[in-house]
Order: sequence, then structure tokens, then C-alpha cells
Amino acid sequence: MTRLADLAELVRAPAALSVPGDVLSGAAAAGALGPRTPALAGASVLLYWAGMAANDWADRRLDAVERPERPIPSGRVRPSVALGVASGLTAAGLAVATAAGGRRAAAVALPLAATIWGYDLRAKNTAAGPAVMAACRGLDVLLGASGGRVVRALPAALTVAAHTWTVTALSRREVTGADRRLPGLTLAGTALIALVTPARPTPPATGRSGSSRAARLGDLVPAVLAAGYATRYGRAQARVLADPSPARVRAAVGAGITGLPALQGALTARAGARMLGLAVAGAAPLGRRLARLISPT
Repeated sequence: MTRLADLAELVRAPAALSVPGDVLSGAAAAGALGPRTPALAGASVLLYWAGMAANDWADRRLDAVERPERPIPSGRVRPSVALGVASGLTAAGLAVATAAGGRRAAAVALPLAATIWGYDLRAKNTAAGPAVMAACRGLDVLLGASGGRVVRALPAALTVAAHTWTVTALSRREVTGADRRLPGLTLAGTALIALVTPARPTPPATGRSGSSRAARLGDLVPAVLAAGYATRYGRAQARVLADPSPARVRAAVGAGITGLPALQGALTARAGARMLGLAVAGAAPLGRRLARLISPT
């Protein structure tokens, strides 16, 4: 009988802490934060877990050689159970998104689910793999924006997608290790992401020095969060540059996954929701603690 702990490992449950921030940053950017936002974040988590289960089902033969300790090759979860979990979570995620956000949310959730399955079944081991996974995260941001002005969330979606590309590109070398060109490229990408993330159009002058000072202080929030994101994830990638072994690559991938909430928090704060941005970023240290129990990679 399949244990709950084995299913949690199958879907990499703690990594889901990196998911709601997609929806929240998209909703904040699009001016769509509201009562439906938590439900859309929940739908996003369900689709993420579905993708993790589908990933392990699709990789079950490869994992039997490279990662025999994973739930399916170790015999703790049957392949049919993993496929059923992936299918059920996908259906549930689509249902929740549609119930919460109607046709506009469904119009994003459906291609998001299709892209997730397309990555797991076809694209993952091709040159297009990192780009397809980046598209998944970008669409996830747009799911949160679906109830507002979606075009305003495109910069946030592209930022999260760019980060996801770096993590996915590194993840393809978790077993074999990487040459130093790859972490050099991803580290440069991380630095650029952190540099542009806090930037936003200058607000109109209010004529009140107190308000201007408060605005300037508020602008520090996304900058500080972006710097924290770059420091932690960048340090892990720098270690790969020094020693591109599989263990160092896996550590960098884990840092990229658990550090994403800091980037999402910076994007959310940049859109004006500073306290919510800080709350989103607060998931990062919690994710790191839980990752010690269940690997996010």
C-alpha cells in the first residue's frame, strides 16, 4: 500500500512552496489581486505536483539506472499509481482554475497543463527542454494575471521564465556533472535577472516629501529581495564553477528552486504589493528547511 510520505516524495511536495508566488506576482502586476487569487495559486500547486508525478512516471526506466532510490524504481510507488496521481492532479488543477477564474483562467490553465505534460513526455530530453519548462513558469505567472491586464504581467512572466531556464539547464547535468561554461552562463543570467527585477517606471511626483520618502523606502524592498535571491542562488552556481561535480550541480538546482520565492517576492513588491512580496519571499527559508527532508530536485 502506497504511503503518503512516498507520494509526497513523488511530487516533491516541499518544492510547491516555489509555486504560489508565480500567481501572486502575476496578479499583482496585472492589478488582479483579489478573492480568487488564492484559489488560482492552489490550482497552480496542483498542476505543479501533477507535473512532478508525470515526470517520474515518464523517467521510470531511466531512474531505475540513475536514481534507483526514487519512489517508482524503488518499488514504493507503482507506475500506474504515479500516472493516476498525475492525471488526477491535472484534472483537479484545471477544475479549480476554471471554477475560480472562469474562461479567462481556463484559457491559460489549459495550455499550461499541456505544456507541463509536453515537457515531461517529449521535450525534457531535447534541446528545447529548458525553454519549454521556462514557458510553464511564464504561463503560471500569467494564470495569476488572467483576471486583470495580462499585458502588464508579461515582464514578470519573462523574468520568472528566464530564472527557470537557468535552473532547468543546470538540472540536466545533475547526474553527469557540468562543464564550466554552463554555470558561467547561468550565473550571468542570474546576475542580469537580479539587476533588472527591482526596476519599474518612476511614479508621478506627489509634491509631498513625506510621500516621496515613503516611496523611496518602499522601492528598497524589491531591491533587497532581488539581492538576496542573487546572493544565495549565485553563490551556489559559483561553487559549480569551482567544482562542476554532480553534487554541486544538484545543490545549485536546489538553491534555484528554493530561492525562487525571493525573486517572486521582489516582483510582487515591485508591483506595489510590498507586504505581500515580503510574505512570498518568506517561503524561501521554509522551503530550504523542508528540502532537507524531501529533495526538491
